[in-house]
Amino acid sequence: MKLVALFLALTLVTMGCQTPESSTISPSPTPRETSTQSKNTQSKTKLLVVTTVAPITNIVSNIAGDRVEVKGIIPEGTDSHTFQPRPSDADLLSKANLILSNGLRLEVPTEKLANSSKPKDTKIYQLGNNTITEKEWMFDFSFPQEKGSPNPHLWVNPKYAMTYAKLVAKHLTELDPEGKNYYETNLKNYLQRLEELDKATREVVASIPEKNRKLLTYHDSWAYWAREYGFQVIGAIQPSDFNEPSAKDIAKLVDQVRQSGVPAIFGSEVYPSTIAEQIAREAKVKTANTADDELPGEGSANAMENKNPEHTYIGMMVNNLKIIASNLGGNPDLMNKVNSGNVVGATATSE
Repeated sequence: MKLVALFLALTLVTMGCQTPESSTISPSPTPRETSTQSKNTQSKTKLLVVTTVAPITNIVSNIAGDRVEVKGIIPEGTDSHTFQPRPSDADLLSKANLILSNGLRLEVPTEKLANSSKPKDTKIYQLGNNTITEKEWMFDFSFPQEKGSPNPHLWVNPKYAMTYAKLVAKHLTELDPEGKNYYETNLKNYLQRLEELDKATREVVASIPEKNRKLLTYHDSWAYWAREYGFQVIGAIQPSDFNEPSAKDIAKLVDQVRQSGVPAIFGSEVYPSTIAEQIAREAKVKTANTADDELPGEGSANAMENKNPEHTYIGMMVNNLKIIASNLGGNPDLMNKVNSGNVVGATATSE
């Protein structure tokens, strides 16, 4: 019995010294392994570029493609002149690697928030200020020189949109040098679309009787387009304070339309108002709405998220030219040959 008891005691001691297989502890990662894992995680995180109005978001995302995440701050259909950024926008801006705005004093509240929220090394790049010189700024009915803020709507002119696209490719390459060839390819393809738009626009303008090449719009956003394509902007309904015109102003506009002989005036998609209809009714002319920063139909301004080939910057301009031609005696069908789809994303192969 003593031998049996001794055998059992030795067995228990031996078992207690063994570590169960399920409780085996793996060695801790070395600092070098931790660093490698961190770099791998970072490499999977895309750079973030924050933009402002929808046309700029669309232009930027056509060049950025799927290499960069593009986020627009100003919602479509919102008055970009009076837009006040939301608290959540500060969080977005705090993560941005690059901020691309229009400039020319269009997005002052947004740029102010960006300067206080962005990382120290993140640049704010104003596309408009680097597309034309101060001598080329235009002041007009909605943007009088005495107020000091120029008309900021450069992108409505496809020629300036081409410059925007080139500047975007340049700054994306500076941010992401490894993507240089990718951005250059997207830029080349996108510039071809913009050149098609420019050519078709000139053909449409030529189809409009010269005496009808005049624009009276609700919001004064066509100044740079008119200068490029030989139109005359005869006025704007919306005053420089962005309120509705007075009864006296409306009476003057009715007289102006009658004297000009223009067959139509144009309201705005972004600024819903019955004033344009009232003026058209009293002056006995037609009216229709155009858009300067609201893309047509449903969709996303981000090319990588969008599935509607008309919901693009080019689609907006095609739609505008069709509306203008239809109401001023031109041929809107000349715009049908323009491919309005994006060059990246789901609409890249749309014809």
